[in-house]
Amino acid sequence: MRDRLTDSLYGLGWSAVKKLPEPAAVRLGRTIADTVWKRRGKGVLRLESNLARVVPDATPERLAELSKAGMRSYMRYWMESFRLPTWDQERARSSFDPKDVHHLTEGLDRGKGVILALPHLANWDVAGIWVTRALGVPFTTVAERLKPESLYDRFVAYRESLGMEVLPHTGGTAFGTLARRLRDGGLVCLVADRDLSASGTEVEFFGATARMPAGPALLAQQTGALLLPVTLWYDETPVMRGRVHPAIEVPESGTRAEKTSQMTQALADAFAGGIAEHPEDWHMLQRLWLADLEERPA
Repeated sequence: MRDRLTDSLYGLGWSAVKKLPEPAAVRLGRTIADTVWKRRGKGVLRLESNLARVVPDATPERLAELSKAGMRSYMRYWMESFRLPTWDQERARSSFDPKDVHHLTEGLDRGKGVILALPHLANWDVAGIWVTRALGVPFTTVAERLKPESLYDRFVAYRESLGMEVLPHTGGTAFGTLARRLRDGGLVCLVADRDLSASGTEVEFFGATARMPAGPALLAQQTGALLLPVTLWYDETPVMRGRVHPAIEVPESGTRAEKTSQMTQALADAFAGGIAEHPEDWHMLQRLWLADLEERPA
């Protein structure tokens, strides 16, 4: 029953929100965000706890301000995402203004593939539709399997409608397919700031240990593709901003594990810089640091 309700609510969002006039959708998103924030549920409290690590000198009042702005940013993500399939070419081009895109375009011109790695900042789907429609470059990504299965199918269909190839995170075949796309000179985009599996690579992140996926670094080593961090943020305009950072180089020496650790740490450092500049746009409502995971009962 809970799974059916969850799927129905998301279905309602995609069918109803995209039909609203944009000002009404913006107001609705802000109203929902403020209501959820006032209830001080687990997600809001976890967001504040995470933000306390990002802004360690923040007062309780400042953390409350950041978490409220964070929930508004998070709901902006959802309102935009529900409406993205209705965007025409011009809207897709004009809704994102990234800096230093030459790192991406020049990397693609090399013909050896490019990996874009992003944290949960602002709206990575807006960035994705800009890549497919403004640059005319298709790409492959990975989606975590959700429950119920019908909800996962909705997300896959949604992202494929935006021009993305979507692979399931589970099943063991995603890495090989991503490597083939890169060897063919293609583009792979991965959200890569959280990995709680045993295979995650430990990094220092805002002064404490967290795990991040090893996949981006391993793919770069195995295929010769460029690994480019990307950070995103909102401002007071309808246009999302972003930056493509310089490539993370594969170390010249060391074992594969050592190289992976160094590259993933460099990725974490790039993410941390973008998150520190725009903490309210980091949509991390789950546990991330190992010390926080240890608080849970076995």
